[in-house]
Amino acid sequence: MVQFKRNLLSVALASATMMLAAGAQAQTAEEQQTQAKPQQEQEDSAAARQAKTLESVTVTGIRVGIEGAISTKKESTSIVESVSAEDIGKLPDVSIAESIARLPGLSAQRVAGRAQVISVRGLSPDFATTLLNGRELVSTGDNRSVEFDQYPSELMSGVTVYKTPDAGLVGQGLSGTIDMQTVRPLRFDKSVTALSVRGQHNSLGKAANASGYGERINASYIGQFADRTVGVALGYSHSKTPIQEEQVGLYEPWKELGADWRPGVAAGTWWSDGIKALRRTGYVERDGVMGTLEFRPSGDWTSTLDLFHSEATQEDTANQFEANLGDYNGGFGRIAVTDVQVNGNGTFTDGVAHNIYPLVRGMYNKREDKIDAFGWNNDFSVGSARINADISYSKAKRDEVNLENNTQLAPAPQLDSLTLHYSGSGFSQLTPGLDYSDPNALFLRGTIYGSGYGKTPKVVDELKSFRLTASLPAPGFAGSWFSGIDVGLNYADREKEKHQPEGNINVGAQGDTTIAPDLQYGLVDLGFAGVGLIPSWNVPGAVARYMTFDPNEDAPWLISKAWSVSEKLTTGFVRANIDTDWGSVGVRGNVGVQLQHADQSSASNVWDHTQPAGSEIRRFEAGKTYTDVLPSMNLAFLLPADQTVRVALARQVARPRVDQLRSSLDFGVDSATGRPGASGGNPLLDPWRANAFDVSYEKYFGTKAYVAAAYFYKDLRTYIFNQSRDYDFSELIADYTPPDTCTTPAGSNQPCPPAQATGTLSGPFNGKGGKLQGVELTASLPLDMLWEPLQGFGIVASASYNDSSIKVQAPENSSSVGNDPITLPGLSKRVYNLTAYYERGGFEFRVSQRRRSDFIGEIGNFAGERTLRYVVGEDITDAQISYNFQNEALKGLSVLLQVNNLTDSAYQTYAGTKDRPLEYIKWGRTVLFGVNYKF
Repeated sequence: MVQFKRNLLSVALASATMMLAAGAQAQTAEEQQTQAKPQQEQEDSAAARQAKTLESVTVTGIRVGIEGAISTKKESTSIVESVSAEDIGKLPDVSIAESIARLPGLSAQRVAGRAQVISVRGLSPDFATTLLNGRELVSTGDNRSVEFDQYPSELMSGVTVYKTPDAGLVGQGLSGTIDMQTVRPLRFDKSVTALSVRGQHNSLGKAANASGYGERINASYIGQFADRTVGVALGYSHSKTPIQEEQVGLYEPWKELGADWRPGVAAGTWWSDGIKALRRTGYVERDGVMGTLEFRPSGDWTSTLDLFHSEATQEDTANQFEANLGDYNGGFGRIAVTDVQVNGNGTFTDGVAHNIYPLVRGMYNKREDKIDAFGWNNDFSVGSARINADISYSKAKRDEVNLENNTQLAPAPQLDSLTLHYSGSGFSQLTPGLDYSDPNALFLRGTIYGSGYGKTPKVVDELKSFRLTASLPAPGFAGSWFSGIDVGLNYADREKEKHQPEGNINVGAQGDTTIAPDLQYGLVDLGFAGVGLIPSWNVPGAVARYMTFDPNEDAPWLISKAWSVSEKLTTGFVRANIDTDWGSVGVRGNVGVQLQHADQSSASNVWDHTQPAGSEIRRFEAGKTYTDVLPSMNLAFLLPADQTVRVALARQVARPRVDQLRSSLDFGVDSATGRPGASGGNPLLDPWRANAFDVSYEKYFGTKAYVAAAYFYKDLRTYIFNQSRDYDFSELIADYTPPDTCTTPAGSNQPCPPAQATGTLSGPFNGKGGKLQGVELTASLPLDMLWEPLQGFGIVASASYNDSSIKVQAPENSSSVGNDPITLPGLSKRVYNLTAYYERGGFEFRVSQRRRSDFIGEIGNFAGERTLRYVVGEDITDAQISYNFQNEALKGLSVLLQVNNLTDSAYQTYAGTKDRPLEYIKWGRTVLFGVNYKF
């Protein structure tokens, strides 16, 4: 049954393809398509047609967005996917990430219940570049991948994903380029105002001091003035979304026990050193503003100013019950286990752990993000040439505070027995024998973990760029092949900096203490994990009143977490646009080359163990320059009966992750051998490079429907792995003075050798790549094309199958599979998306499902660094029903009911095999109800 469900979508797609292809044989060929234009003009005209549809009073709803997306795909010279707004301020999903994740070959990874980062064609989010109106975006995260939940879907008119690059696409990614677009007001024939209000509720409900309710408020205005020479677009979006989470997690890594390691547990049993259950509560509040000013005094000059601002605050507290089952038990004796059950894979599943001293923890997080983006574009004619100048600036800032408190039953330690049941497909159970619901019995104290720990991460990302392009007529000798030549130059200057001060949070002079009633929020229920009720409290208040916290980033184990990276990227390109006929076949496309020159460097602190006490911190700067030549070709063959075959070849690159380029190190010299060594980043990295081939067959039915099948192949010439290799430390050993005597292979008290220039660096290095390939099947069609009684019904469906020969180092928590390498992070071998809809007479209904198979996810761990983790494939279903009033008195008014994560799908991770669970998390389902009004 499971296999049948997995294959159902691909069978439906294949059947639809055959039926539509058969239908195509009976059709006469449609009129010859519009002559090709340079790519920028094609995109402009497609957007204009889409806007023209949007501005129509009589045509609205689901079909508008679908047909706009089909038009964009059909008219592009590259292989693209697209999502278009159904109306002003109305993309089909609450989150723009969810809209993007429904496109063929794309998938999302959830963070805190929200689709946040996007994988394109099975590659990590770092391999894709994200643009806003064609300009590269900064990120509030540690690296390049954009967190899409920072961008309100209500402020976007659409998204285009370029799966194949062309020479004129600046800022392109290796897996794909995601371009979000805002509206252009002069493409509308009249002024429009749109308002929307929605309330929302999370099914997990209220807990601690956090409500289960939230709201979304949006307003958009588009106007034209001065005889349509001036256009203005303004948009505002506000949302407050509840954070409600239930989680059970086990410690990582799972490990195989030795003889008598734990009384009652046999040698060879796989065991985790701890388990926790928590209830997280809080909110995310986001305000976004978009503005566009368009000035077109004549057909020869258009000046467009874009502004975007977004502020987001996330504040949450996790109230957690946790038990350490490892070697250290606070000095209260060894842990023994009885009633042990082990499955056939040697994994511990059930038992009772005795002599436990659990923690009741409060873990607080507050994160404030701010993004500002500015762009000014001028497009004008000079004789027969078209010149475009674009200047842009964007900046992202993140300020974060993470605090934790640890409480335990006191003043006299009270040891407990914990009944354990580990589940690979639901909430594991950890049932204590004692009561932990009385806040007057729980004391802040330093047993086992200390009384607390905290971090204050900060990120600043700033990008300045300038682009100048010219579209020229093709030379006379090339006129029969090319419609024009585009040349351009782009300069981008990016600076990214991260700091992460952290340290212990210690109990103050008053010693062990309970938390006063005025700081208590009340009890939260961990019954889903068998724990019962535990207190929740104001963690920052407890730190301020009872504890001391002095974070720093200068300790040797912290210094590599702070860094700054600078990148200056100069890109020049030449692109010839193809518009010709090969016999009876029309050919559109382009061929060109892009030249990228990169100048990368990093200046960070190094902890130098060779220096005298008090002088260990040194400043270290390193970097390199390199140039890549990136040829590309896109050909679209226009066949009879509205069929298109596309072929693309390209050389592609993706810049290394920003944190991998850091120069911060923990450095020292082995005095006995003189060989230096360090761990940290590597500012001398080359980018990921790949050769790519794509082919796509597309059958269109005007802009009403299409079916497509595509194949892609990427030969990654290099990949970036964490390894230990030789590295030149000449600059760092310049001040090294060896001790007077050392113990060397020749004996004790021997003269110490001088430091060598070359030593060992443990960090990221370029290594051998491999192959990545996949097949994508897509169908978008109204079902009345197949059977007239199905008028109003339709489907949009896709299935992607990916495979890769690239293997990387296993995650730190994967000891259950030894040292065997794993597949690419972000790669799901199967990705399915299906939307079924009905629209007629103002009534609309849709249900959407996105499914991906298991994959290796990249998450932030306790240290605030990236780690890899096995993630169980997800199946997320959303549903929406709405009604657009048709009578004149209420025209423009619509009501909406939407449910996200309809089946309350869980997020699960595991350690190599699914019977060794790590996290099982539920974020609940979200119900939204609201009204929209456009006039």
